[in-house]
Amino acid sequence: MRALRYDSFGGPVTIETVPDPRPEPLDAIVKVSRTGLCRSDYRAWKGHDADVVLPCIPGHEYAGTVVAAPTLPHLVGRRVVVPFVIACGDCPECQHGQGQVCRFQRQPGFTDPGSFAEFVLVPRARTNLVPLPDSVGDDAAASLGCRFATAWRALVGVARIQQGDSVVVFGAGGVGLAAIMIASAMDAQVVAVDISDDALALADRFGAQVIPVGARNRPQDIAAQVREILPDGAAIGIDAVGSPTLATASVLSLRRRGRHVQVGLMDGDSSTLPIGDIVARELTVLGSHGMAASDYPELLRHVEAGRLEPQLLVTATVGLAGAASALVGMGGSGQPSGIRLVDPQS
Repeated sequence: MRALRYDSFGGPVTIETVPDPRPEPLDAIVKVSRTGLCRSDYRAWKGHDADVVLPCIPGHEYAGTVVAAPTLPHLVGRRVVVPFVIACGDCPECQHGQGQVCRFQRQPGFTDPGSFAEFVLVPRARTNLVPLPDSVGDDAAASLGCRFATAWRALVGVARIQQGDSVVVFGAGGVGLAAIMIASAMDAQVVAVDISDDALALADRFGAQVIPVGARNRPQDIAAQVREILPDGAAIGIDAVGSPTLATASVLSLRRRGRHVQVGLMDGDSSTLPIGDIVARELTVLGSHGMAASDYPELLRHVEAGRLEPQLLVTATVGLAGAASALVGMGGSGQPSGIRLVDPQS
């Protein structure tokens, strides 16, 4: 099969012919129809993720059709989406429905070969395959495995969003825009913060009041701009980028007893949050990491009903050759807004 691959961190990303994956009895093989190009793929290529195994086929956000499943033959021919955290199904976390923090987790595009390929192997298929309704198209489905699922769990499962809550989303990239769409669908008051005019235009389209900021803005200044819109502060703040500045701005933007959710991954371990504010105002700081396969049906019901339209966030689709240059170029300025998808079959 054809696949995108790199053999060294920061090295060439090339299209290679590699052996087709072969399933063990508990596995499945999925023919990839669409896969998302995510900033996490860029971080992995740059060597900022200690779990990456070289040589690496990137890609972790995908949808496709099951072509082999030794112990689940009824799923062959079914369209599926797969979480980016591949859970074991047996550990205590998995047994309590928390596969997104499985202690034995694997991840395509990091520990395992990923979805920038014609086919991908899914371990523990019974635990990790999520059948798709016919009404959910490939573009919408490919946006679910990472960005929409991540935003859904961050807001619904972790922050426990309630109708009428105020939500500030820091970073209107793929995860941020998904969070904006989800919060707006739940009748929340949504504010979006970003440096990109194009990203903010999409955020405005999906129901957010927007705040443009500069790269040198201090957290206190950003929080002050948020409080011009939300004088009492936000119920929920989300750092969807992975920035010490934005994480601090999120905490400073919260109302008393508000919740900050950290979704974006940071390059390095240093991030100093304002502990005094956290204590004095009884703020909650939460982490959120993907979503277990068992939680997808509720999200899919909202997509089926048209309350959420992930496909509207898709701004471009490229083949494998285009994916190689797009991946390498993600560190530059002027990146396209929304979600870019890859068609590995072209």
